[in-house]
Amino acid sequence: MTLIFFTPMKKTTLFKNVVLASMLLLGLSACKEEVPKTNSDLTEEMPDVHVMLLEAEDYVDAGSAVSIENTTDGKGQLVLVSGESWLAYDVDVAVAGRYKIEVHAWSQTDTASIWMEDYIDNTDGRTYNITGSMFFPASASLAPQSKDGSPLNKGIHKMKLHLKGNMIKVDWVRFTLLKEHQQTPSTLTQNMNGESWKLVWSDEFEGTGLPDTSKWIYDIGDWGWGNNELQYYTENRLENARQENGNLIIEARKGDMGKVWTSARLTTRGKQSFLYGRIEFRAKVPVNRGNWAAGWTLGDDYVDERSWPYCGEIDVLECVGYEIEDESGLGKAHASVHCGAYYFKLGNQPTSIVEVPNMNQEYHTYTIDWSPKGIIAYVDDSPYFTYEDTSTELSWPFDKPQNIILNLAIGGGWGGLQGLDESMTSQELVFDYVRVYEKQ
Repeated sequence: MTLIFFTPMKKTTLFKNVVLASMLLLGLSACKEEVPKTNSDLTEEMPDVHVMLLEAEDYVDAGSAVSIENTTDGKGQLVLVSGESWLAYDVDVAVAGRYKIEVHAWSQTDTASIWMEDYIDNTDGRTYNITGSMFFPASASLAPQSKDGSPLNKGIHKMKLHLKGNMIKVDWVRFTLLKEHQQTPSTLTQNMNGESWKLVWSDEFEGTGLPDTSKWIYDIGDWGWGNNELQYYTENRLENARQENGNLIIEARKGDMGKVWTSARLTTRGKQSFLYGRIEFRAKVPVNRGNWAAGWTLGDDYVDERSWPYCGEIDVLECVGYEIEDESGLGKAHASVHCGAYYFKLGNQPTSIVEVPNMNQEYHTYTIDWSPKGIIAYVDDSPYFTYEDTSTELSWPFDKPQNIILNLAIGGGWGGLQGLDESMTSQELVFDYVRVYEKQ
């Protein structure tokens, strides 16, 4: 093969919907295909799916050290000669949801890493890594690597495929819809004036088997979740989320299903959202170094990474294993809010921390009171965090509905900050109940 080096120039990007019978231009037709059932443990079977295929050569811009190698089918493959570079694409997403992103590539001499960046034109100076790194060992043939669950909103996405290695060949990138974004059909708005609390919504986890599907759906995948986390969040899988003895158990499992870790992330999005009220979790958390346990809320406006932090986030229960003593269980609970004015990537998010005894063996209650005037967080009825900046839309997105999320992550920018305990093979986050109250 002859490598042809060139100065990158603008090209017309070709977008294709791939179907079992044919391939059509995405701009001319929205196509669907029947999906064969491949792994019901990872995603629920879907009758229809949207697929987009980008040939590697259909870039709109490219970095240095990239060339086209001619192939017998006339499509061409992009080759990174050495070092680091990128390929830019305009990706037209027809359906908002969670996607599998596959890259068909190989490295000739050593392991290469490839990752996808979304919204490269964002004005916040953010880097939206929506796949984490995919590694391609040195090989004599092309092979696909993939990440599941990447969130994409409907519309044109300006993306970059980042390449690092020596003699990397890229053939194509494919986006497959795994799960369409689910809008929440109803919102409970809680009265916050009165003398006593009235229960308006709860899950006591008194059943058996999987969590109640009238109250919860699952977020799925292993795309890193914006924090380089290690776990694959599964769906409808007892090993990762189950009701047992009046509790909800979220279990992270090492080396499970061929994944580095599996776990579960449950949300009320798509079922029920909330505006104001007292939101309370009664829970026990795991203690090993490397876990990251959370019970929190996220604005219903979230669809993909550009939605955050403007949609708002309230961390009610958040802790990491390396801050908890293995023997005594003495640890630290964190309460925070994130919004357009304050969030952790700016380093100015409002946060408070409190020591909690025996976090893993005894139940503790983690609570927020959320009203139009502000947010107060408690552990075991003792307040330790207050947020009252309602002055602007950026500082107060909390006049819009939020959904509840329960999850157990492994690793990541915070959970993995001090590494992972190599001896741990599973971790359990246990909820006795989740309750929402209003005043009367």
